[in-house]
Amino acid sequence: MRSYLDFEKPVAELEAKVEEMRALQAAGDAIAIGEEISRIEIKADQALKELYSTLTPWQKTQVARHPQRPHCLDYVGQLITDFVPLAGDRSYGEDEAIVGGFGRFRGESVCIIGQEKGSDTDSRLKHNFGMARPEGYRKAVRLMDMADHFKIPVVALIDTAGAYPGIGAEERGQAEAIARSTEACLRIGIPNVATIIGEGGSGGAIAVATANRVIMLEHSVYSVISPEGAASILWRDTAKAQEAASSMKITAYDLVRFGVVDTVVPEPTGGAHRDPAAAIAATGEAISIALGELQGLDPATIVRLRREKFMAIGRSL
Repeated sequence: MRSYLDFEKPVAELEAKVEEMRALQAAGDAIAIGEEISRIEIKADQALKELYSTLTPWQKTQVARHPQRPHCLDYVGQLITDFVPLAGDRSYGEDEAIVGGFGRFRGESVCIIGQEKGSDTDSRLKHNFGMARPEGYRKAVRLMDMADHFKIPVVALIDTAGAYPGIGAEERGQAEAIARSTEACLRIGIPNVATIIGEGGSGGAIAVATANRVIMLEHSVYSVISPEGAASILWRDTAKAQEAASSMKITAYDLVRFGVVDTVVPEPTGGAHRDPAAAIAATGEAISIALGELQGLDPATIVRLRREKFMAIGRSL
């Protein structure tokens, strides 16, 4: 069953009317209503297009968080073959907020590192809503080092509200783990491509998104702090999250303009959750192009280009 966001109410009402009329038609309780159904469907499609062509940053944040939006494991399932997951940080334990392993992308070996939010109550608890603990980032470092050793490109799928802020995580060195993971992203001599598929939250995202190419889905968001967090700090009022989102420049096209993001992947009308297969396929094409641009470069050049990319951010603003 489709879930609607608050601002999608006009579309929800039209689509509900279509479903009601289809049910009547199927039951034989209505005669010759096919034309009316088609008319309302066209009206609903037009309303959806108009709505999504003018989304505010706060509305995009809501779309990025949509519970039916495809998550990391959906991308792995559609894009990666022969996937072999690896677990544990060889120091403390396993963190299932970060999914990692090796597989094949369009016939070529890749290392996958992704943040998985989960799609129902059980899986969300299992994956801690995509908020990784230190052992998750240390697992990511282990995978990147292994990929570097075997000269296998890294593909990261980013979807997290941020690193887990619990006491246990802090006691086990959350900040140090994030810093080490970010450093590993910069150090490895193999191509790495990161894609923001939902939320890219703070250091929890940067820890695996510091890549040669950063791709972002059209209605995803990427920021140093959530709009609610920014509103709480600036105004001590989370109700001002909408105002904060507009001021923070967290949308894909803003971030391309700032040089933080390299490529924006258009989403199906109504967001990736309306047509997950199409959204994942388009993302796969963008990843393929990014990896192709880096193919054949020597390790020193890959490291230099990555460093120059991040050192240049903000210099022309």
